[in-house]
Amino acid sequence: MTQLFLGLILLTASLAIRADEATIAVAANFTAPMQRIASDFERASGHRLKLSFGGTGKLYAQIANGAPFDVLLSADDETPARLEKEGLGVAGSRFTYATGRLVLWSPVDGRVDGEGKVLRDQGIRHIAIANPKTAPYGTAAMATLDHLKIDPKQYRLLTGTNIGQTWQFVDTGNAELGFVAWANLVEAGKTGEAWAVPADFYPPIEQQGLVLKKGAAVEALVAWLKGPGQAEIKAAGYALPH
Repeated sequence: MTQLFLGLILLTASLAIRADEATIAVAANFTAPMQRIASDFERASGHRLKLSFGGTGKLYAQIANGAPFDVLLSADDETPARLEKEGLGVAGSRFTYATGRLVLWSPVDGRVDGEGKVLRDQGIRHIAIANPKTAPYGTAAMATLDHLKIDPKQYRLLTGTNIGQTWQFVDTGNAELGFVAWANLVEAGKTGEAWAVPADFYPPIEQQGLVLKKGAAVEALVAWLKGPGQAEIKAAGYALPH
């Protein structure tokens, strides 16, 4: 009995040593999928995750000012590359965990066709896009209009600070159409009509991760995001990395 009790103590101690905790900075648009991924990961691995959500620009500023994050899951690929170049991340640790999918959406049934011809409808006055200067979905929206040879000046563009606000402009009826993320519609369970913009119409919307500090939980999480977590990422409306 004494030997069994001692064995249990040693086993518990061993598990405690192996169990680790990591603090993860997560782009706001990936909030819901990451909450589900974290739950599955913790249950399977025994590691614990502390999640902090926010705009990618805000997270960058926090990391640059010494915030104790272990991993950044960004909404773009430029921010992780910048942090790596500045020596604030582990060199060579960047990876694409999800690829955004751009759609043209209206909550009104029958308004959006399967080829985006509605964009040439002179009756459309307001279109919502994310800010192309700061948001990759905004850059993708402008590239799509350019690909279709459509002058954006024919509309009154409602510019959201991020893709979430852009979606709200359309959902509330302030814009008849909007270039939003497929993940927005999946998460909200919204009906209406959407045109999935062909991927070759715009630059890839790569959401990259960067290891800021090494650790057992960090290593396990990166492996999970590249492996079992991909099913949740796909179900959330993202394309998987090539």
